[in-house]
Amino acid sequence: MLVVHGYKDVPQGARGAALAIGNFDGVHRGHQALLRAAAAIGRELGAPAGALIFEPHPREFFHPEEPHFHLTPLPQKLDLFEHAGLDLAVVLPFDVKLASLSADDFVSRIIVGALAARHVIIGHDFFFGRNRGGTPETMQAAAQKLGFGITIIPPVAEDGEVFSSSAIRLHLAQGDVKGATRLLGRTWRVEGTVVGGAKRGTGLGFPTANIPLPRGTTLGHGIYAVRVHLDGARHDGAAYLGTRPTYDDGMPVLEVFLLDFDGDLYGRTIEVEFVDFIRADRKFDSSQALIAQMERDCARARDILAAEE
Repeated sequence: MLVVHGYKDVPQGARGAALAIGNFDGVHRGHQALLRAAAAIGRELGAPAGALIFEPHPREFFHPEEPHFHLTPLPQKLDLFEHAGLDLAVVLPFDVKLASLSADDFVSRIIVGALAARHVIIGHDFFFGRNRGGTPETMQAAAQKLGFGITIIPPVAEDGEVFSSSAIRLHLAQGDVKGATRLLGRTWRVEGTVVGGAKRGTGLGFPTANIPLPRGTTLGHGIYAVRVHLDGARHDGAAYLGTRPTYDDGMPVLEVFLLDFDGDLYGRTIEVEFVDFIRADRKFDSSQALIAQMERDCARARDILAAEE
């Protein structure tokens, strides 16, 4: 897949595409409807199919003091685009210059001028241009005036719940990773580099790989059944996120115990796939009571992951 950063000196292979436009944070089932439409229209036109995204997220640009929960960091997002069959991704740096463009200028300079898009695919709630002045209706009028095709995708929902990034964040904040999976169409994952910890888990007989979560991540505290991806191999595990109330009530950190694994993970990058929630975090009266519960948690994780196979 061709990845283009910015809109200056756009290579010929990135011009004339069927472009789905949006932030696509999560690349959830609603986003996937746009990507499928782009791929299908690209085939019909004999044109590349692509996605145009903004980096950083506009909310992060306008409110840098507020940590933004990225459901899918850029590398993961691009990987998902490629797996969706796209030929192209255009990553526009969201900066002062881009934020100051009017809706009309955004279309004429970037969509038509720089990218020469043949067809644009947007969601029903896509707003663009300075002060979010552009609407789907604005884009439709521009398409008629400037001669490119347009498809506006209506809300995509299941059982009355619209697929959206904010809904997924809410599910994750409540620890409902199964609910997030339903909206995403896949399990939610987080990647990180294993750092040293207090080795309290090792002392309890459950050595853990500690991973600082990305800034802004909001995940319900408790125990999860997880799968851990390491160097192309997959391992079953149980993960804890919380403040360790039995000991220090410190800063939250993700601690992952790999079942049936013996090896040094410090400094290595792992990806943790959240399969199901086991229980909420709580304080125990003693280390022995905590160890007994951890044994039950790991047994429960084994059962969940075996059933998921």
